[in-house]
Amino acid sequence: MSKIQTFPMPDVGEGLTEAEILTWHVAVGDTLTVNQIMVEIETAKAAVELPSPFAGTVKALLVEPGVMVNVGTPIISIDTDPGGEDAAAPAESPESAGAKIGEMTADGRIATLVGYVAAGASTTRRARRGASRPPVDDLSVSASPPTVAPTPALLPAAAPKAAPPVRKLARDLGVDLTGLVPARADGVISRTEVEAAARPDTTRSEASPPETGTRPGRTATAARENRVPIKGIRKATAQAMVASAFTAPHVTEFLTLDVTSMMELRDRLRRRPEFNEIKLSPLAFAANAVCLAARRTPEINSVWDGNAGEIVFKNYVNLGIAAATPRGLIVPVINDADQLDLRGLAVALTALTEKARAGRTSPPEMTGGTFTITNVGIFGVDTGTPIINPGESAILALGSIKDGPWVVDGQLAVRKVCQLSLSFDHRVIDGQQGSQFLADVGALLADPGLSLVF
Repeated sequence: MSKIQTFPMPDVGEGLTEAEILTWHVAVGDTLTVNQIMVEIETAKAAVELPSPFAGTVKALLVEPGVMVNVGTPIISIDTDPGGEDAAAPAESPESAGAKIGEMTADGRIATLVGYVAAGASTTRRARRGASRPPVDDLSVSASPPTVAPTPALLPAAAPKAAPPVRKLARDLGVDLTGLVPARADGVISRTEVEAAARPDTTRSEASPPETGTRPGRTATAARENRVPIKGIRKATAQAMVASAFTAPHVTEFLTLDVTSMMELRDRLRRRPEFNEIKLSPLAFAANAVCLAARRTPEINSVWDGNAGEIVFKNYVNLGIAAATPRGLIVPVINDADQLDLRGLAVALTALTEKARAGRTSPPEMTGGTFTITNVGIFGVDTGTPIINPGESAILALGSIKDGPWVVDGQLAVRKVCQLSLSFDHRVIDGQQGSQFLADVGALLADPGLSLVF
């Protein structure tokens, strides 16, 4: 006899109460095995792939891509005994069950086009621009019939294949992936196809006179404004930055230094066997300097606990690294970074950044940080005034390393020059302590040999 199991949106931790369905990796009728990846979701922290806890046949996909659902809302139903006789299940037709779409059944469920969902479930649909199918503006479940029919995206169909960054681009540009034809042999939709679909038709009749006196770039048919929903990681980042900026009194100090010796040491280390196939970047040297300097200024690694009326000193360094990803800014953490040497930090940084750019950083990997570094130098920026990551008391910005004039032994010379900026919470860190820490970090970058005496 058929046995239907309904899988709800799980609590992925960190107090998150909702998530968006990004991509279904299965379709109705597919056979599932235990731990097979069935769906990719996006929370306010990161994209997460969810494995199936059941083995069986997919009976219904209860939420379509692009919909934000609350934790506990059913998202898929699976027949764990597909060889048995058919029984009443979430995937059966509402008409055959004697309930009209939108009506509540005797057991408290709501009939939908593809099955039933719990009466307390709540979902929110983000409007898409330029979609070929009718948008569903509101999938909030109620006892009254819906005014807009659900879209056919939940019916059995092969899901378009595309990488997560490409899917995000399509959502931001309002492009429906199901209407695109991939150019690649493996059938994966690329960024090129998405951008081409979003581009307005600029063809014009040869008889049309050319426009004069205007700048190229925007066509007459292009929209003057584009609106992108504030959601996911962008929404969470904005809320955190506002809370930090208006809670902790920020002070920012700057330091310009000559890092020629550090860059020369990096070149020598790269030629050593133990650093083969390891990306040894200036960021690794900065991470090492922060961990060493924090020993002499422990206030840097402490946090203000206003509720308890205490300053909490952390006897470990969980180093956050601000990373720009296709989904927005995230801060994955290297736990116990102070226990790693330069090579260990370089390995950890490489793994961390690769995972972040692939959109595979999990929420637990972005929690528990005690100090953050943001490397604005990779964008060619000299310096900045970074905002402290909530739950911490300081953040260091590492600027670009460029050739610049520097006085060496009374003579003007061309050296490798870098700027650092340190923002800190003045409730916890006095100016003397912040200045001492920044000076120590600068000294360790200017002369890496000083690490032997720290």
